[in-house]
Amino acid sequence: MKDLRSCLAARIGADRFDLWFGKQVRFELADNQLRVWAPDQFTLDRLRKQFRSDIAIIARELVKREVSLDFQLLPNAKLPSADSTRHREATAVEQQPQRTSKLPSAESATRPKRREATCSRTLDTFVVGVGNRIAVTAAKSICERPGSVSPLFIYGPPGCGKSHLQETICGTVRQSLGLRRVLSLSSEQFTSNFLGALQGSGLPSFRRKCRDVDVLAIDNVQFFAGKRATLVELQHTMDSLLRQGRQLILTADRPPNELRQLGPELAARVSGGLLCGIEHADYETRLGIAKQMAVRSRRPIPEDVLRLVAAELTGDARRIAGALHRLEAASEALDQSITLDFARSTLADIFRATVQVVRLSDIERAVCDTFGLDSRTLKDGSKAKSASHPRMLAMWLARKYTRAAFSEISEHFGRRSHSTVISAEKKVNRWVSDGATIQIGQAACHVEDAIRRIETQLRTG
Repeated sequence: MKDLRSCLAARIGADRFDLWFGKQVRFELADNQLRVWAPDQFTLDRLRKQFRSDIAIIARELVKREVSLDFQLLPNAKLPSADSTRHREATAVEQQPQRTSKLPSAESATRPKRREATCSRTLDTFVVGVGNRIAVTAAKSICERPGSVSPLFIYGPPGCGKSHLQETICGTVRQSLGLRRVLSLSSEQFTSNFLGALQGSGLPSFRRKCRDVDVLAIDNVQFFAGKRATLVELQHTMDSLLRQGRQLILTADRPPNELRQLGPELAARVSGGLLCGIEHADYETRLGIAKQMAVRSRRPIPEDVLRLVAAELTGDARRIAGALHRLEAASEALDQSITLDFARSTLADIFRATVQVVRLSDIERAVCDTFGLDSRTLKDGSKAKSASHPRMLAMWLARKYTRAAFSEISEHFGRRSHSTVISAEKKVNRWVSDGATIQIGQAACHVEDAIRRIETQLRTG
């Protein structure tokens, strides 16, 4: 199953593949069943929960038919020791595969590792748009005076540029201010190296590397959910750096008040810093990103082609990079110049894939995820605002994104009459025009912002 492993690594990223699969996870295909063998129960549960859909998609593409997945423990799988008391909480909640990468030093953390990363990233080259202007302005202020506003918490949907901005800040303070103690980590790196320190490499060394720095940046902190021991270590690390006046940068896929699984302690620590949201790039920003990427292409890409790509590929900016890479490779392979017609034919499948059919069940799931509800609560007819307001938004979105009849929408969301859909549509339109707010958890949010979050969920699936 060599092709499956390489395709899966390309889909989820080499770092995540090495961390969760590596050499210890095996695949076995028999008839229409793909068996996934894991070395321990924790890894088995994580693969089943987090990577099931990715494995299924890759397997279906390779064998050209539907396959069922079966997750099993390897015959020699190790179970947690019953008398291990020193780190019972950490291993029970957070045990990772034993293959952990060495924690990068503060000096090497932002050093480019791949050929495409050798160009310097500075804030002057960061494409600024409506959705990221505040975050970029905050980043510039921090690059001038690291530690003046700490922590900086950047949140937004996948592919909006959070990680890019984090890396840009780290690179800028190293180059412009000459700071060498700059450490940039993913949440997975922080977790795996913390566990490695618990299991023998030594906590003092780990803590020195994470706390004796001028800047510490940690990406995608939502992945700390459920990792209680790691969260405690992170909180102590934050406290240490804040006492020293050092700069902390954290990124996540949503604001702190919606990261309930991380607990109130983390939200309290970041509330004294600066919270900045980033949205998916609008057309002008996507065009700017495409133009910047095209400069590094070995083949000339005309502006009308860049405009086509920016118009067709909404949401994740990584789609733009993938499309331009495809154009460059196809142009070289076929020895043809890149024209508008060439781009349309070469990227036709990519353009089609981005046009998503939205179903009522998709809207239901996105609304429930955004408001922290279950489907039963959304549909049970409760008149409490915590359920009725999300239900009205769901109906409004159903009218916007689907061709379902009034009766179909009302039935799906647990109502008896289509008049409730008409009423909901009018009420939400009034909310939008009046700039009304709606409760998401314990926080008030503008209705337009709530709609934008749900629409982001619909785009990203």
